[in-house]
Amino acid sequence: MTALRIDAWRAWAPGLDTPDAWHDWAMAPRVVPDDGQVQPACAFLPPMQRRRLSRLARMTLEAAWPLCGGDEQLPFVFASRHGETTRTFALLGDIADGQPLSPTQFGLSVHNAIAGQWSILRGQRGESTAIAGEADTFEHAMLEGALLLDAGAPAVLVVVAEEQPPAAYAPWIDDVPFSYAVALRLGRGTAAGTAANGANWQLRNARAEGDRTRCAWPHALDFLRATINREPSLEHAWKTRRWIWQQRA
Repeated sequence: MTALRIDAWRAWAPGLDTPDAWHDWAMAPRVVPDDGQVQPACAFLPPMQRRRLSRLARMTLEAAWPLCGGDEQLPFVFASRHGETTRTFALLGDIADGQPLSPTQFGLSVHNAIAGQWSILRGQRGESTAIAGEADTFEHAMLEGALLLDAGAPAVLVVVAEEQPPAAYAPWIDDVPFSYAVALRLGRGTAAGTAANGANWQLRNARAEGDRTRCAWPHALDFLRATINREPSLEHAWKTRRWIWQQRA
């Protein structure tokens, strides 16, 4: 059993850029329009730095930045099942056209590039981790955050982000209904009671027996929905893994 406290959260998706908007979405989840053009403001960065960021990187920073104060040094976990699909697809197009690859674009396409950009732009000198898993990447990221807390970190930032991929990926990627980033500031689970500004959750894993209904939403979005609505429990199943979340009152 893993105990986690959500001290604070932030999230971004097209048209969902405030806590009130996310509360409305949690009450009536829906697919929001995403033409790939709407980007987070990232107003906390100078214009030159903003221009160098991909859309996925901007989404990640927009969600995570307010959860880390001033010169606070926190471990950072970045998780994405698909990563920089837009940037990678452009690189593959250059290869197909016989064009030379940009070393900068290639360097920024690797999975830990966004974690590195976070460290540079925030002046973070601590540990950072980049995770890519399957449909339950979210749970693996949360377990990584729990391990960092057990290792002595006072708090951990976990960000799960996915960008709606180019249309060419449609036959293979069907779990990104729209682009989103969910950032959670984790603390150690309390022995009793509810976190003042968040929620206390317990997570355990069991073996999934037989066919189980696939979650209608990416796990990170479904978890955020349940946290906002103060739901007592939820389950996410993927292949042989059954993730059981229980919220403690």
